[in-house]
Amino acid sequence: MFEALQDKFSGVLRRLSGRGKISDANVAEAMAEVRTALLEADVNFQVVRRFCDQVMEKARGQEVIKSLHPGQLMIKIVHDQLVELMGPVDSKIHFVSPGPTVLMLAGLQGSGKTTTAAKLAVFCKKRGKRPALVAADLQRPAAIDQLQTLGDQIEAPVYRDDRTKNAVAVARDGVKFARDQGCDVVIVDTAGRLHVDAELMDEVGKIAAVVQPHQIYLVADAMTGQDAVNSAKAFNERLELDGVILTKFDSDARGGAALSVKAVTGKPIKFIGVGEKLEGLEEFHADRMAGRILGMGDVLTLVEKAQQELDAEKQAEMAEKLEKGRLTLDDFRDQLQQMRKMGPLKQMLSMIPGLGDQMKGLDIDDREMDQTEAIISSMTRQERERPEVIDGSRRRRIAAGSGTEPADVSQLLKGFEQMRRMTKMMAGQDMRGRMQMMQQMGKMDLLGAKMPKIKGGPKLGTSSAGKLSKKERRQHRKRRK
Repeated sequence: MFEALQDKFSGVLRRLSGRGKISDANVAEAMAEVRTALLEADVNFQVVRRFCDQVMEKARGQEVIKSLHPGQLMIKIVHDQLVELMGPVDSKIHFVSPGPTVLMLAGLQGSGKTTTAAKLAVFCKKRGKRPALVAADLQRPAAIDQLQTLGDQIEAPVYRDDRTKNAVAVARDGVKFARDQGCDVVIVDTAGRLHVDAELMDEVGKIAAVVQPHQIYLVADAMTGQDAVNSAKAFNERLELDGVILTKFDSDARGGAALSVKAVTGKPIKFIGVGEKLEGLEEFHADRMAGRILGMGDVLTLVEKAQQELDAEKQAEMAEKLEKGRLTLDDFRDQLQQMRKMGPLKQMLSMIPGLGDQMKGLDIDDREMDQTEAIISSMTRQERERPEVIDGSRRRRIAAGSGTEPADVSQLLKGFEQMRRMTKMMAGQDMRGRMQMMQQMGKMDLLGAKMPKIKGGPKLGTSSAGKLSKKERRQHRKRRK
């Protein structure tokens, strides 16, 4: 996400931070580059002009030029302006009592409405709700069957009526069906068209009038850029949207739609669709997205993912084993499996502040996890608990059983032994010592992809774009001595 913008912003802000003094001309030059970067990212032209003018105005108002750390202050101004551009956002669904809460999805064909309906149902289930799905898309072939299949996967009831072509009647009867089933949320999937037309608008308008939804979300493909923004504007004029759900967000390297929707339509992005799994729907937070764009990472989202996906009991057991230095290969495999629930490894690592720039160009293939799990699964229970018993013949047997080479087995064992020693030593360290050891663990190669060596990371409260000047580095070395 935002790869091109991250590169551009990081470069511009790094150059500003590297200067001992900043002039009006420097700031103007930097904002000219930012303007070009935003336009290349397919951000609306009026939005770009307004954004750059406001940043310049705030920079002059806060006397950036006279400040002690002008580069860092510029980063804060740009960050705050990005937050203002995309927010404020109330990302929560306000459920009514008594239910059911009616959520209606609209959008063009191919935007991912049907899949998003199922993702939204999973999102509601995680919050203790019992959702039902209504198949009111009677235009696209197999849309009803697709929603039925998805509903069966997530164990949510689906209302369908194959006898009629009246989408308004299906939506009305679907809400009644959900109420009779005791469901407290009902999600109505409506038909799309290849482009905005009068027939489509008339149908969704009638459905909204009949079912009186509590929330109407436009589902838009983030990869279509300004087309997504234009469709949001057209739908909002007819339906009065409550928010936008951007799908395929993790595939959108430009980010133009995310940065333009709120400013053009006045309606916030409520959710983003990431990945193909039905758990891949995230609440949108403007401040976190601004942090990602500026390379600051997104620790809060990472923590939330961990809380939602990781088994708390297993994590407590693991913490105890780490403290006592009793880590086994079985434990390591369990941790890999837990991590996979959170999403692609590279995406998770990129959320850690200071790792964003170092992740660029690094080849981390999640299939390497499959190989690691296969090697561990090919070992006996004794070998997993006591890896030191694995000799040459055992390595060859494990390699043959996992479809790998003996060298791959040796590499895994060597990296695991280093990690085990590190975690054992960590038990007697304070927080600073543990952080230093974790940085050293970044050098280990457990998954076949060399992890980045973390030499320090950014100072607290700044982005990785804000690198230290030569003078600051000299002062830092003196303090360390």
